[in-house]
Amino acid sequence: MAESDVQRAILDYLTLKHVFHYRNNSGMMVSEYKGRKRFTRFGAVGSPDIVCVVKGQYVGIEVKALKGRQTENQKEFQRQLEAAGGRYILAFSLDDITSAL
Repeated sequence: MAESDVQRAILDYLTLKHVFHYRNNSGMMVSEYKGRKRFTRFGAVGSPDIVCVVKGQYVGIEVKALKGRQTENQKEFQRQLEAAGGRYILAFSLDDITSAL
């Protein structure tokens, strides 16, 4: 199953269960203004794909295809989030979410 399909299933599940959540876009884009290239970053580097709050706790969900791997930035974000008392779920399927929540 493609990563986008897993992500859609997770977002639909969280909506069905009335869990506060949002899709967290992050990355970089290149644009041009007056003939000059500009690089614009958005979102925190390594931040998870989905952010939700469960029983008052910040939960970050990083969605991966079956053979997907976390980047070093994502691993560092996970370490910092967990050290701050948040939860981080690495999800390869909807089952990973239903069992973790």
